[in-house]
Amino acid sequence: MALIRIDHSPATVKVNTPLVIILPDPGAMGDRPVRQRKLLYLLHGLSDDGSAWQRYSSIETYANAYGLVVVMPSVGRSFYTDQPNGQKYFSYLTEELPQYLADVFDLHPKREDTLIAGLSMGGYGAMKTAFHFPERFCAAASFSGVLSLEVLKMDPDLARKQEFILLFGDLSKLSGTPHDPLVWFQNAAKDPSRLPKLFISCGRQDDLYIANQIALSQLQQLGIPVDYYEADARHDWFFWDPQILRFLKAVLGEIPNPQE
Repeated sequence: MALIRIDHSPATVKVNTPLVIILPDPGAMGDRPVRQRKLLYLLHGLSDDGSAWQRYSSIETYANAYGLVVVMPSVGRSFYTDQPNGQKYFSYLTEELPQYLADVFDLHPKREDTLIAGLSMGGYGAMKTAFHFPERFCAAASFSGVLSLEVLKMDPDLARKQEFILLFGDLSKLSGTPHDPLVWFQNAAKDPSRLPKLFISCGRQDDLYIANQIALSQLQQLGIPVDYYEADARHDWFFWDPQILRFLKAVLGEIPNPQE
């Protein structure tokens, strides 16, 4: 298995940006070329970067077992948005990064071979991407995701709230804007069949539990199918590591037996 870290300067974000990629061993890939393998975009949270999943979870083990290419971009604290300062992180994730992967690694995955998932802020980014580009993904997952921006308005941390204002503008006017997950859900409800399989999970002791309950209720009211899971857990890797494996098993099946 190859673990690759690249520092590149995307035109969309105008700054040196780390990118971590897991390429399974050829044997684990069934001797098929990289361009024919399944691909997972795996997104980090607010206080992490693209190395977090590789450092704190067992994603390398899972990727090698499934022969899965994993791409872990870094987007700072951007909430995967095109920011007013000109750094277009959503455009990077959805336009420039896929083209970069095609040009450099010959990665051209089909829809049925492409997954996206993320935790916390990354859960927001994964769902935002999946709802805006449903034709690209067969499955999308949010683990303890920020799936209702109402929680940003209630954040007691004034410095962090100011950071959110710089990202999204007036927080009191967020509802109904393109940043609002409910808007994505309502647009998708016109034809839910276009959506990938959706997975949402959150711990009951997580500060974002209410946000996930709000999103679940909205999706159910709109008739959008979602695989929802909750457990007694907090906002930490003890919950997220089992969740990424649960997601992969649900989409890709049980971990292959190398002896078979």
